[in-house]
Amino acid sequence: MRFLGQITAGLIALAAAACSGGEAVQATPPSGRGGGQTAAVPITTATVAERAVPLEIGVIGGAEAFSTVAVRAQLTGELTSVEFKEGDDVRKGQLLFTLDRRPPEAALEQARANLQRDAAQAANAQAQAKRYQDLADRGIATREQIDTARAAVGALEGTLAADRAAVDNATVQLQYATITAPLAGRTGALMVHAGNLVRANDTTPLVTINQVSPIYVTFGIPEARLPELKRYMAMGTIKVAASPPNDTASVSTGRISFVDNAVDPTTGTIKIKGTFANESRHLWPGQFVNVVVTLTTDPHAVVVPTTAVQAGQQGQYVFVVKPDQTVELRNVTVARSTQTEMVIKDGLSPGETVVTDGQLRLVPGSRVSIKSGPGAKVAS
Repeated sequence: MRFLGQITAGLIALAAAACSGGEAVQATPPSGRGGGQTAAVPITTATVAERAVPLEIGVIGGAEAFSTVAVRAQLTGELTSVEFKEGDDVRKGQLLFTLDRRPPEAALEQARANLQRDAAQAANAQAQAKRYQDLADRGIATREQIDTARAAVGALEGTLAADRAAVDNATVQLQYATITAPLAGRTGALMVHAGNLVRANDTTPLVTINQVSPIYVTFGIPEARLPELKRYMAMGTIKVAASPPNDTASVSTGRISFVDNAVDPTTGTIKIKGTFANESRHLWPGQFVNVVVTLTTDPHAVVVPTTAVQAGQQGQYVFVVKPDQTVELRNVTVARSTQTEMVIKDGLSPGETVVTDGQLRLVPGSRVSIKSGPGAKVAS
């Protein structure tokens, strides 16, 4: 009887609902409450910032000596002394080597003696030519005798000129016995030692000197950046920074001093050379360095961390956290990027909060809980 009563009560309720025109509603938990609640996605965030960001070109370059001189002997002889240690810094004009001076000194003395002898003969020839002229004026000497005397004077004058040149040459050869530094720089490995016989203009230099202060840094930039570089160079001096790969704290600054007159078609780059004072000697010839060319500085750049920008089918985008702890997908235009940040040309405003980690679990409208970054709290 109880079962029949329950059936009867249900039929009466349905009939009442039909008579009142209402609809049967299935009882479900309210959205966001009870068993139907969607869990908030944990994320990390960062704030969109506005600050000055330099416009830079980063490449790999190589340091080159400002000037290199291979010191060679210009006189064949015995090397008698070496006046420096290999690896020393030398100043311009400093004594480096001395050769045996006795052979060039003897040659100089011989040249001077020849000059003295021929000078005496030339004086005698001039006196004879004068006497013949006096005799000719009195009708005693013949024309032939006068011409012969004058020819002797001319020949001896030519001999005197050759003797003077020989004296000058012997003087220079004697100077070659003393070798000084042609420039200020750092010496390399010493190829000969005292007691060795050196030859004039030998293929192997005695030592090589590199000028390292100042120093050049040579690098190449893509040809696509050349118009930009030329435009900013026309506006003023462009600063260049260089640092060894394993010593980023030792940054040297310089200026662009040379732009090549042609693009290398094999690499698509153009050769640039910067000049650095290098007083601290952080840069060394032959060393690879990281080069950063600063073209200009944008004082109002909008920047976000690199991890905030994602790539999709419609281009690059970010997730923006709204005040109600949900996210919005926002397409952005990236102007340029650095190692850690991206400069946003369009799509974001300073002060907005963007997602930097956890994007793979997000869709537009997802609720989030910020576990790290601005506004870190659990969404309610």
